Amino acid sequence: MSPHTNPPPPSETGVRGELGDDRFVGSTDLTRWDTRGGRGLARLAHRMSERLGQNGTLLVLLAVGLLVVGLLSVAVAAVYDSITDADGVAGLDQPLLEFAISLRSPVADVIVTGFTEIAGPIGMPVIAVTALLILSIHRRSWTPVILIVAAGGGSLLMTIAGKNLIDRVRPPLADAVPPYEFSASFPSGHTLNAVAVVGIIAYLLILRQKRQRTRVLTAVAAAVFALLVGLSRVFLGHHWFTDVLAGWLLGATWLLLVITAHRLYLTVHARRHPQPLPTPPTGP
Repeated sequence: MSPHTNPPPPSETGVRGELGDDRFVGSTDLTRWDTRGGRGLARLAHRMSERLGQNGTLLVLLAVGLLVVGLLSVAVAAVYDSITDADGVAGLDQPLLEFAISLRSPVADVIVTGFTEIAGPIGMPVIAVTALLILSIHRRSWTPVILIVAAGGGSLLMTIAGKNLIDRVRPPLADAVPPYEFSASFPSGHTLNAVAVVGIIAYLLILRQKRQRTRVLTAVAAAVFALLVGLSRVFLGHHWFTDVLAGWLLGATWLLLVITAHRLYLTVHARRHPQPLPTPPTGP
């Protein structure tokens, strides 16, 4: 290379970087809405941005999404009461706990206890803060901070609301592996954290990954992690299976709403800062 040849420009950061690098996942344009409801949401978000700005609009959308998930938490609690009365899905709880007890061993108990704490009240904040710092500094954008804090905050609020609404007793201490937990059992906060927080981190990583194989591996790793965290709670006797099932459901719903809010944010940016469409990445 000639000494007078300019090196290729680095990837853009900030708003232009988000539009250039986050808009496409493979060949899918995240700012394109194919349904009437989606297009209506996009128009509403655009009108909101004219008054609140893009970041303000994102915050409002996340607040509305959190309200929706709060209502869903109440609905899940009501459905849970019905299931308990009818001994439906809850009828799996005791047999699955007994099966988990049959699989335990001193070595397995230590390994699973260490693993499940990754999604606990210490492990998950460390993961979240580390991820938001790295991603926000690298991208020079507040968007990763907003999305990760929203995912974690929503998960925490849903856990608190569910425990206060149901106040379900955990499995007997005699059937649990120490260290014991004494808060209400429903829903599983560890499971909610694993789905919502790790899910949004995986989503942010996928946005900048150019190879389809890498994106698939990232998504699968996040899903397997959330699955194993939930199963670990049953294995250790810290939650009933239905507590974990609710954690998966609520976490996935909140994750979907956070991603939808981010897509609307990108859509608003694309309309306010039009630029030539980047060539979507292709290849394995």
